[in-house]
Amino acid sequence: MRYCIALICLIFSITAFAQQKPAQDKLIQFSGIITDIDSSNVIPYVTITNLSAKSKRVGADYRGYFTFIVNPGDTILFTAIGYKKFSTVIPQSTPDSKYTIMVKLKANVIDLPSVRVFPWATTEEFTREFLSMKLADDDMAIAKKNLSRSSIDGLIQTLPRDGQEIGSQNYRYNFDRMINKNMVQTNPLLNPFAWGKLMQQIFDGDKSRSN
Repeated sequence: MRYCIALICLIFSITAFAQQKPAQDKLIQFSGIITDIDSSNVIPYVTITNLSAKSKRVGADYRGYFTFIVNPGDTILFTAIGYKKFSTVIPQSTPDSKYTIMVKLKANVIDLPSVRVFPWATTEEFTREFLSMKLADDDMAIAKKNLSRSSIDGLIQTLPRDGQEIGSQNYRYNFDRMINKNMVQTNPLLNPFAWGKLMQQIFDGDKSRSN
């Protein structure tokens, strides 16, 4: 009786193993394209690892396309530099011997700490430069320099004149010219030609008296 029970258990074990073996030996052509989840651009040369087959690795081509043989239930891992890892499991039951998916990877943004580069090679060089460093002027010192006489004179020589200044200068020029013209007409003593004519008359009068 004991041998019969053992024989029956052995038969059931062989039957169950025979039913599972075809599923384990089934081969599936696993294919797909790998793209960016945000831009839909293809990601080339992604590393694809079959974690269920002793970490067997394959690579996608420059178009993001891949194809290789897997078994039902295999766990597939997708890794690429600058992207987060993505894993998927091959379904146990597939209608045919082909399984195609569209893999979308998300960019892995890493914020690196800021690095400040100093121009000093050694601590002694930094100390020497720090002791000889000239401190920058504060706002009050800068305002005094900008309002100094030399700074204003320099601005007068270099800055172009605006419309109001040009109009005022033209007004003064026309006014002075008008005054000088009226003074020449009303006061002959201010005319150098009148002075010359007067001196010539004086010389002519002296000559006539001497004769």
